[in-house]
Amino acid sequence: MTPERGDEGMALNDSRKCLSCGTWMYRLKDGLTWDLFKALALGQCMSAMICGTAVTSQYLATDLHMDTPMLQSFISYSLLCLTYTAALIFRRGDGNILQILKTKWWKYFLLGLTDVEANYAVVKAYQYTTLTSIQLLDCFVIPALMVLSWFILKTRYRPTHYVAVCVCLAGVGAMVGADLLSGRNQGNTADILLGDALVLVSATLYAISNVCQEYTVKNLSRGEFLGMLGLFGTLISGVQLGVLEHAVVANVQWGWKPALLLAGFGLCMYGMYSCMPVVVKMTSATAANLSLLTADLFSLFFGLFLFQYSFSGLYIVSLVTILVGFVTFNAVPTLTLPPPPSSDATRFDEGAFRPSSKLQEDGRAENPCSPQGGDTEQSTHWNHERF
Repeated sequence: MTPERGDEGMALNDSRKCLSCGTWMYRLKDGLTWDLFKALALGQCMSAMICGTAVTSQYLATDLHMDTPMLQSFISYSLLCLTYTAALIFRRGDGNILQILKTKWWKYFLLGLTDVEANYAVVKAYQYTTLTSIQLLDCFVIPALMVLSWFILKTRYRPTHYVAVCVCLAGVGAMVGADLLSGRNQGNTADILLGDALVLVSATLYAISNVCQEYTVKNLSRGEFLGMLGLFGTLISGVQLGVLEHAVVANVQWGWKPALLLAGFGLCMYGMYSCMPVVVKMTSATAANLSLLTADLFSLFFGLFLFQYSFSGLYIVSLVTILVGFVTFNAVPTLTLPPPPSSDATRFDEGAFRPSSKLQEDGRAENPCSPQGGDTEQSTHWNHERF
């Protein structure tokens, strides 16, 4: 489909038409890169870790009657603090912990508060509403992320991305349908409206936290984000632990089993937090959360052996559907608007749009509207830049 070199005038007109309609044409095979599949594999590792947190939490709640979400969060944030925050303490230069705290302490305090409360809200929701409501409403994090990314990160999505998100959500719908058909225990229904509200609040807070994470890891560093999150997350969750759960913790019958389950939960959360910035930097916060939609499926597969759940073929359909949606979302790059020009606000300079991630930049296809069939030349005012 690439224009011949002798027809440069026609090719230039075609490229202008492409620019005027604001679209690029990509070949799917050019978007299916090795980096994409690495991101897919890391995303499924994170889903498995979230599954580990769900299984350990269920054992703590059902077998040991330990309702201690803040204690569990405190352990995971403490592990981040012991590793990533300690690394910042020994870092020299402008990136050390003292320089960061002098200039940005309040920003990371708000980030830590947002993340801690997001974790707490979704755990509390299980006490009031059904599993189906949580699975469905938790997907609200995806559109919330896309809206926040549009306004804060200036990310621009293509129709393909919206279709891919709908495909992923359809996979979640298949999973929920399988739950209902199998008669799986839906949990408590003490106050469904309150529980649903908590899920929506949690999804919104997660979206805010993830957008901040994407900005930090792409513009600053993964170590700074995790170190500050570990520091303020430990402080905030420690205070809430003392206020809300001191009586529960004091009455726990301690032994090797609760200690092992708490350690397993903390290590799974630590691994998930450590991997998340890597996937976000390779793709985006939205793409990373799309890959996490399979976490409930991993929990269901483990539940077949641990909790005698009933198997349904819809679970396999759901898994494949979500993975197809994730690959489709990342196969086509998004665009990022530049800062507003200082002189002529209506002029698109070179670099006006750029891929929103390194993975998408590396996996971009040739622009068939270009006269040479390669990257679009300066006359179209589109320029790919590497982060």
